[in-house]
Order: sequence, then structure tokens, then C-alpha cells
Amino acid sequence: MQEITNPFASFWMGGYECTDQLNTHGDRVDFLHLTGHLDRIRDDYALLDRFGIKTVREGLRWSRVELRPYEYDFRTLGIMLEAGRDCGIQQVWDLCHFGYPDDLSPLHPHFTRRFEALCRAFATYHATLLPHETLIVTPINEVSFMSWLGGDVAGTSPYCRHNGWEVKYALMRAYIAGIRALREINPGIRILTTEPLVNVVPTFDATDEQIAEAAHHHDLQYQSLDILCGRICPELGGTPDCMDMLGFNFYYDNQWELGTNHTLHWNDLVPDERWRTLDDLLGEAHRRYNLPVVLSETSHPGIDRPIWIERIAQECHRAIRLGVPLWGVCLYPIIDRPNWDNPDDWHEAGLWDIDDPGGQKDRILHEPSALALRMAQQVTADAIGNAG
Repeated sequence: MQEITNPFASFWMGGYECTDQLNTHGDRVDFLHLTGHLDRIRDDYALLDRFGIKTVREGLRWSRVELRPYEYDFRTLGIMLEAGRDCGIQQVWDLCHFGYPDDLSPLHPHFTRRFEALCRAFATYHATLLPHETLIVTPINEVSFMSWLGGDVAGTSPYCRHNGWEVKYALMRAYIAGIRALREINPGIRILTTEPLVNVVPTFDATDEQIAEAAHHHDLQYQSLDILCGRICPELGGTPDCMDMLGFNFYYDNQWELGTNHTLHWNDLVPDERWRTLDDLLGEAHRRYNLPVVLSETSHPGIDRPIWIERIAQECHRAIRLGVPLWGVCLYPIIDRPNWDNPDDWHEAGLWDIDDPGGQKDRILHEPSALALRMAQQVTADAIGNAG
């Protein structure tokens, strides 16, 4: 593993919801179209300028580029790459953001082979349009979450129950093979992992055994990363050089009690003593792997979103001052998105809301969040300046 410098064009980033998964009803969702981002991509990028955001997360949508095995349609990718180039926007690419081709699932015997081929084709195509750009890639987004959603609660493909480990193992086999394939084409590719950052706690009246069980479940959040770097399941070929930067996705409901699944509240007048701050959790992850970290997703729905942005900025400031090499924060989604399982239900979680979702999809800036973001940028800039 080689030491790298911060490759991001801006500390604050924007993420565009790009999932193309099969939802709990078996319906394919395609948020690139539902949010209107593909049609408005240049306008969406122009909106970022007022906030100095130069880096975004985008998604390839595997199910849409490989309609037949080993045959790829990269026309949409080309439109997006050209928009990024022309608008001066750095794009960080998810190759698999929850969706697989219709004839494929993680448990299919050809899953790894197909993903390897996709990675080679993507890297080759990217190099034809942007040969001199440092390419940052997340091969598979949130393996921990997807192995639970698809393997334990039948919320998406492969619609299993009690098979979370089998799905995770299959996804990580493909993940590692995909990294090797990407670097065959472009050895300079940088890998950004994106996994949920969670805190699992015991109930207040827990026994010693229950406390130990909660600690074990908390530690399971690192299982995918441990596979990736070869600490466990070495037969899959994971090594430390599979990880360049650690991305963590942190939301308001990422902390809960084991057993009851009661979500810890982050903004109560009397704080729950078991709630852990973002800087504390990022510090734990950094100490475990000694790699730079990125807050690769964060947002809050509804009226509390500006308060959440303020809180995140304060805790990122503290993390940086404590010596955590935090390289960026991504507001995800930067443009609002609907619910996967109920596309008529919009979250109101973006920096921009969408007016008339079924029609023109005009972007409406959420002014309280915009003010909070400008203040947050000052807070983190101060921390970065003092750390330097």
C-alpha cells in the first residue's frame, strides 16, 4: 500500500443518488432518471459553483450498462463524463450502487466474472475520454448494508433471509477481483471504500453477556473492510493495497440498541449517554486501519437538516483537530431523492428540493441548509488550516 496525497478537488462534496436496485416489491428503480439528474446534469453541476463544490459522487448503474452478458452500453456514462470534464467537476464513481443486471445476483456462479469484466470495460472506456485524470472508484457501495438487505431481510436481490454472510462473502469476492481488474487497465486508480458507520449498544439493563454481544455486533461493521485488507478470509485475495481511502456513510439513524432495534436520538434535550459523536467513531475507524477517511454520505430529512449539517461540521472540526486525516464530507443526496420502496415519498433531505417531481423537476434551494453549509465550510476550513 502506497501513501497517497489527498486527491479530492474540494473538501465538501455532493452525491447524486444513483441506485438502480430492485426494491422490496421486485420493481427496478433508477434514480438517475427519477431525480432528473441525467437530463439536468450540467445545470446541477453549475448549481454547485456557489458553494465551491468541485467533487461529486456519481454511479455507473450496472443494470443499465450491461443489458446482455459482457455487452456494454456506455453512452450515458459518456454524457456524464463529458459534463464533468466541461464543467470542471471531479467525479468519483460507484460501479455497483445496489443494482445488478436482471439475470444476475451476488449468489450467481458468474457474478464475480461478470463484475471483473465490467470493471475492465469501465476503466478502458474512462481512459479513452479522460486519460490524464486520477480516477477514484468505489467498486461496490455499502457491502455491509446490502448483504443485510438482500441476504437477511429479503429487501432486494437475492431476496434471502438468514444468508447475510453468504451474500457478503460473494460481494467481497467480486469486490477484490474488481479492484485487480481495474488496476490491470489503470494502475493509478484509487479505491474509496464506502461502508456504513454505526454504533450498536446494549440496553440500559443489559447483562454482561448482552453487553459483550452488542460489542461484537458493533465490531461486525468492519467485517467487509477486514476481508478487503486480508485480515480475514485470505482465500479471497484481499490485501492492504485494496484500500486507499476509507469512506463512511453516517446518518441520524446509524446508532441503535441491539435486540430492540430502538434508534438512539441524536438531538434530545437530555442526550442519550450511549450516543457516540462522529469524531469518536471516525477516530475508531482510523486507528483500526491507519488510513485517511472520508465522510462519504451524510444527510437528514425534513426541518432538522440544517441542524444536522451544523453538528456534522462541528464534529468534523473536532476530528481534524484530534489528528484524524479527514479528507472530505459528501452531502448525500445533494439533490432530493424518493424512497426506494415508495417512489412517491420524497425525503426532503437534499441541499436542493425538487419541485413537481413528476414534471419539470425544478431545483429549489433549501435556504436554511444553504446557510448552514456556508457556516459549516468556514468551520472545517478553520480546522484544516490550523491542522496544516
